[in-house]
Amino acid sequence: MTSIAISRLHFPVTTLGPGRRLGIWLQGCSIRCPGCISVDTWPEGRGVTTVAQIMDALRGWIAEADGITISGGEPFDQPEGLRDLLRSLREQTPVSVLVYSGHPFERIAAWLQRNPDLVDGLMSEPFEASRSQTRALRGSDNQHLHLLTPLGVSALAVIDRPIDAQERTLDAMFDADGTVWFAGIPMRGDLAKLRAVLAEAGHDVSLTEGSV
Repeated sequence: MTSIAISRLHFPVTTLGPGRRLGIWLQGCSIRCPGCISVDTWPEGRGVTTVAQIMDALRGWIAEADGITISGGEPFDQPEGLRDLLRSLREQTPVSVLVYSGHPFERIAAWLQRNPDLVDGLMSEPFEASRSQTRALRGSDNQHLHLLTPLGVSALAVIDRPIDAQERTLDAMFDADGTVWFAGIPMRGDLAKLRAVLAEAGHDVSLTEGSV
């Protein structure tokens, strides 16, 4: 059984692609972009499980999902686990798959050629905090959407556009231990504003955001 390290799973996610999507965050990142909002997904050795167990955990959600978004962490740091997870998902659902990677496209092009049709849309390139943020579903404008299949063109081309009011929203998730986390790509400075508002209301706030 193929092993894979997972940070979290969630459904529905409405801020990382069109529709109500199944969100899968892989654990572990070798890129570690300064200013990343998800430094909790950087360490390796956490959340190790198997692809079969993940598919069991997703079984109740797959039929309801309009699409699947995979992020991290860095998905392509686990190339075998990512491949087998995507193959298993393809067997269960025909919906679009969008994968976020901080690697340059050229770094992962060979993987995509060896595994055709597993990824419909790829958002590539590292987050650069010094760059502008004017395009939808990107942390910085150097990040590029690659539409790799006909399904990717029909389902995901809609996100290749300038930011609009929709990008001012985040999905709020609540874990059993009371931890609150957000899915989506915040606008620059929004999390700092949120922290200030909550701190003023008397809440103790810690954000998993790296220093720039």
